[in-house]
Amino acid sequence: MARKFFVGGNWKCNGTAEEVKKIVNTLNEAQVPSQDVVEVVVSPPYVFLPLVKSTLRSDFHVAAQNCWVKKGGAFTGEVSAEMLVNLDIPWVILGHSERRALLNESNEFVGDKVAYALAQGLSVIACVGETLEQREAGSTMDVVAAQTKAIADRVSNWSKVVIAYEPVWAIGTGKVASPAQAQEVHDELRKWLAKNVSADVAATTRIIYGGRSVNGGNCKELGGQADVDGFLVGGASLKPEFIDIIKAAEVKKSA
Repeated sequence: MARKFFVGGNWKCNGTAEEVKKIVNTLNEAQVPSQDVVEVVVSPPYVFLPLVKSTLRSDFHVAAQNCWVKKGGAFTGEVSAEMLVNLDIPWVILGHSERRALLNESNEFVGDKVAYALAQGLSVIACVGETLEQREAGSTMDVVAAQTKAIADRVSNWSKVVIAYEPVWAIGTGKVASPAQAQEVHDELRKWLAKNVSADVAATTRIIYGGRSVNGGNCKELGGQADVDGFLVGGASLKPEFIDIIKAAEVKKSA
């Protein structure tokens, strides 16, 4: 069975209510491939989740950018998975490289978050990826495998998991992993899943390419790679070119 193309837009810590309304209007008016060709999920900051959820077209879905590792309570500033479920937010991004780096989220902590969110019924975009130093040291797969293992050790049902491979060295730097570099890591990740989880999980789990350097100009070539099942888009998801990136799903349909 073919894996459905997946395009996520991570808005990060950006936007005002007015700007968010404009972005939603642009998305609502866009002509894009149908839901059977591409799954589209956008991830605004927490404070705008209800606004986006209530105004966004019904064939696009909404994700939170993070959630707490367990049930709510005395955790000031955190938002629990249960709260997202209560707001009917179906998706959450976990383990984003910015949170791993800036907030020191460990592989184990991210693994626990993924397991807890799934247990509450959320679907998860789980992020993995290496830094420039790690890539130059030749340890890309060691790093990505360790990050994925921390999730695999805690997750039994992968049907609601999308893995986002983010080469951290290609986020906000203008550097981009070449289509061949992206395909190589996605292929290795799929082989790792086949060996360490199951052949079925490896064949059906979508592995998407993340990194701010995904744009309207390179998305078709990246999306055309055999093991690249879509994108987690950063900066470009705030711009009209996000529509072009969604349309890159057509390269799989015509393949």
